[in-house]
Amino acid sequence: QVQLVESGGGLVQPGGSLRLSCAASGTFFSINAMGWYRQAPGKQRELVATITSRGGTNYADSVKGRFTISRDNGKNTVYLQMNSLKAEDTAVYHCNAGVRLYFVSGANDYWGQGTQVTVSS
Repeated sequence: QVQLVESGGGLVQPGGSLRLSCAASGTFFSINAMGWYRQAPGKQRELVATITSRGGTNYADSVKGRFTISRDNGKNTVYLQMNSLKAEDTAVYHCNAGVRLYFVSGANDYWGQGTQVTVSS
């Protein structure tokens, strides 16, 4: 069983910063790409940023230059540093990971339960 647990959300003023963390636990062979997605009220879930096992990154245009995704493969953890936060960044942020349970298996998608980020004065 694989679990992803997010932390680091909260309330922050516009222009402020937050750092999200997501740790994967359980028994598995390896983790491929990891990423962050967000869902605002009344909107569909959207990609924020992804990072491959080798460190290649991809960002949504709306967060480029403000957010930075990173990972610690030794700790099976992905981070999202969010700077210059705006009201429109308010959403529930979900962690995602492509996990290979066994050497011979493909990667399955796993999701965290989400952490609320609210940007408001």
